[in-house]
Amino acid sequence: MRKLKLDELDRPDLTTYQDTQKLDIVLVLDNIRSGMNVGSFFRTADAFLISSIYITGISATPPHKEIHKTAIGADQSVKWTYFSSVTEAVHDLKAKGYQIVGVEQADQSTLLQEFKPDPGSGIALIFGNEVEGLSDEVMEMLDHCIEIPQYGTKHSLNVSVSAGIVIWSIFEKLCLKPPYKSI
Repeated sequence: MRKLKLDELDRPDLTTYQDTQKLDIVLVLDNIRSGMNVGSFFRTADAFLISSIYITGISATPPHKEIHKTAIGADQSVKWTYFSSVTEAVHDLKAKGYQIVGVEQADQSTLLQEFKPDPGSGIALIFGNEVEGLSDEVMEMLDHCIEIPQYGTKHSLNVSVSAGIVIWSIFEKLCLKPPYKSI
């Protein structure tokens, strides 16, 4: 066994990637304080063909040194929009018909493995601040709330780690279940 070289990975160039059909999923960043976490969202969004990122509040926006360092170029391939508040972003998404799905530990959350996304409508996945989680205002606007089950002593995962887990799970449910759908 050997590791593949970069030229063997057959990744698209930027123009080809931008022309590739994306999943109708928008990531919403609710006041993410770390530029490195924001960069990680870009990199994961690029990997799983997420259509765009809505960045809100205090979250850093490109061009930003920490975002660029962590995204390693995905800040150029993934579309993004800035909103001054998460509620403004959610109103925009609701008007476009998106399901509003928060990722949070809540009294009425659905465990991630039990969540069944509707393949016929867009999904907005909202991720909250590293310390405070989702803001109270956005909790009242959710159509669904999903939670990653955890079994250790810590009460949460890093927000960008959570994003990777949730995005992969949704990608798998939408794209990798028989009959295998192409994107």
